[in-house]
Amino acid sequence: MTDLPTPVEAAAPEHGWRDDLRRLRGSVSFVVGAVIVLFWVGCAVFGQSLVPFDPFADDLMNSLMPPSSEHWFGTDQLGRDVFSRVIVGARDILTVAPIATLLSTILGTALGLTMGYFGGLIDEVSSRLVDAVLALPTVIVALLALTALGTSTFTVLVVIAFSFAPIIARTVRSAVLSEVSLDYVAAAELRRENTLYILFIEILPNVMPPILVETTVRLGYAIFTVATLSFIGFGIQPPSPDWGLSISANYGLIGGGFWWAVLFDCLAIASLVVGINLVADGMESTLND
Repeated sequence: MTDLPTPVEAAAPEHGWRDDLRRLRGSVSFVVGAVIVLFWVGCAVFGQSLVPFDPFADDLMNSLMPPSSEHWFGTDQLGRDVFSRVIVGARDILTVAPIATLLSTILGTALGLTMGYFGGLIDEVSSRLVDAVLALPTVIVALLALTALGTSTFTVLVVIAFSFAPIIARTVRSAVLSEVSLDYVAAAELRRENTLYILFIEILPNVMPPILVETTVRLGYAIFTVATLSFIGFGIQPPSPDWGLSISANYGLIGGGFWWAVLFDCLAIASLVVGINLVADGMESTLND
């Protein structure tokens, strides 16, 4: 009698996580992106103790000063040091966006596993609901929800999580569909393992690479969404030095030639998103190889 393959034998990948990590360290795009992201994470964690000026302190006598040796990025219309506010401004956006992305990944992964494994009517109905949600622009959905529920950081987290979850669910569903017909799933079913075991112990580890890549990509979109909502007054609220909020408060000054009050916040958002996308590209090329 032939023994059924064990979960480890049936689901063993061609190369382990250590090999993946080694290959990631050799990916230029991943390393460059990781350095950029870690820089901003460091600013979010330690920025308040490192900046030369209090990012919340007004100094109207020194308002709208151009970049100089004293104020590297100049000052805004209230005389606050722009460099200090840019550094500390990483904190809120790197708190809200990652938590929202994590929540959307948990919800989307659970939904995608269910859709892909059970198929049939469950998959059909869920797919139609997912398509309906994806047909609506994320920012529009967020604005409607925030208008109805009120503006708060918690509401922003929930809205972004529910907006991105269907996208992740669709990615997970596609990955699961290619796994459910493999021997290790059939072996688990023959052993009469319960459904949760099959979904989260057998199948989930084998679809983690696309989930990790999709989560990283969603994080970049979440940062843009948080910044956009803050810019239009529905996201993070004053007196936070949040980048989107700072751009909203100072973008009208560009016409007067005071470009520095806006430029560096824009560059901060752009550099962080570029760094995250580089990480995602490196992960995709490595984990899917």
